[in-house]
Formats: sequence, structure tokens, C-alpha cells
Amino acid sequence: FSLVAEDKRAWHAGVAYWQGERDINGCSLGIELAHQGPAADGTCVPFPSGQMRALADLLSDISTRHDIPPARFLGHSDVAPARKRDPGEMFDWDWLAGQGFGQISDVAGETGKILDTVSLQAALARFGYEVSQTGQFDDVTRQAVTAFQRHHRRGLVDGVIDAMTCARLLDLLSRAR
Repeated sequence: FSLVAEDKRAWHAGVAYWQGERDINGCSLGIELAHQGPAADGTCVPFPSGQMRALADLLSDISTRHDIPPARFLGHSDVAPARKRDPGEMFDWDWLAGQGFGQISDVAGETGKILDTVSLQAALARFGYEVSQTGQFDDVTRQAVTAFQRHHRRGLVDGVIDAMTCARLLDLLSRAR
């Protein structure tokens, strides 16, 4: 369903931030996906393949009208990590990136080093999150790490920095955007 014309402003992202932009609602299109989320027992159900294909078709259609770089296909949890969890760990970002919508690191294994807190905060900020270099692994930093993991390291989303999370963050930062 199209609830708001693409040339009109919606409050789809709420209070949000990405790569220096605070008016996410004024410079983005919001797409809401119906999904049951985690079950009561904590297990997660993947997004149905038909829904993912329909999303890719919609994004293809939108992309023909707007010049959106692949790295700009984001989730609510990316732009509002303190408030949002969706689309969540079961969203198939890898498949979507394979369709040309999004950016995923293919770094595998516990490679690389764990960044110190200041370097981690600087890297998260360069990537797009609103994180200050406090030198403390504070709630804002933990929320950004968790959001990054939800999108780029879905096998372990715990807000704890590890070598794979650092390697994937640095890999994505090294790519031209």
C-alpha cells in the first residue's frame, strides 16, 4: 500500500540520524514490512521469500525514479538504534544486497583486531551512526554496535564488540560509497 506520495513528507523514521543528516524523514522513503518479530520463546522467524522478492521489486521500481546508492538502503535500527530494532536479525540483508540494494561485508571468521573504544566510536561515526568519541563504552556506543550487528553480523547480536564486528565495520568503511 502506498500511504504517502513519494514527493510528500512522512514521519516514517521518527527522530533519526544517518551520516550527519538529522532530517531523515525529509530525505528518505519509508517502507514498512509486516513481520511477526521474535516469538514469545525468543525464536525468530525469517521473512518469507515472497515478501523479500516483492520488496526487491518495489526497491527496483523506486530506484528507477531516484538515484539511491546501494549503501543508502537502511533499516529503522540503522537510523534510530536507541529506539528501533526492525527489520531485525531475521531480515535477509545479504540476499537484498545481492539484488543491488544495500551493502554487506563478506569478511568471514574472527579476523582482524578489536578496536579500542575511541577508534570504535570514530569508525561507527564515520560509518553513519551518531556516536561521540567519549572513550567510554556507553549506551549510545552499545546501541550503535547492536544496530550494526543487526544489519551486518546477524549471527550474533549482543552489542559486544568482537573481532568480526570490527573487521566488517572496517571493511565497509574501506569501500567507496
